[in-house]
Amino acid sequence: MSETAIPAKQPQARQEARVPAPDADAGRAGHSEGSAAQGSPAPVGLIWRVRGRAAFRAFNPPRGTPTSQRPARVQAAPLTVSFLPGDGVGPPQVAYAISRKVGNAVRRNRIRRQLRAIAHELAPTLRPGMYLIGVAPSSEPVSFARLRSIAGHAMDQASAEEASRRSRTAS
Repeated sequence: MSETAIPAKQPQARQEARVPAPDADAGRAGHSEGSAAQGSPAPVGLIWRVRGRAAFRAFNPPRGTPTSQRPARVQAAPLTVSFLPGDGVGPPQVAYAISRKVGNAVRRNRIRRQLRAIAHELAPTLRPGMYLIGVAPSSEPVSFARLRSIAGHAMDQASAEEASRRSRTAS
């Protein structure tokens, strides 16, 4: 058995240790704005939600209501879009009606998020009023691009139908 002597003194390092550079610029003052805001940013206000029982009741009026007071309704593939004209002051209001027959909660929420994104894209071109977008169950899933074209066409067609209905009743 032989033992080797190990010196207690560590040898000098030949290179300086690699230390990452600081995140902040040394020549610049610290962040004077304060801490970052938490949560989602404030909404831009392009589209509002449809709220209140009376608003939803207007989309499904009782029997005997004249056709001129009923919402304009357009069916296109898996979507049904109903439109009620507004006063022209505020932005368009959009509501979504997605049945449980469409699928489980994950699928329904995905479709709702997609429709919400489409409505925000189309907001500058939409007429003021209330839109109700209903989704019917379909056998195959619809791609986002196809859903965008269907929804855009149906929303334009519903508002155009309402405008033609108003011009017929005015004359």
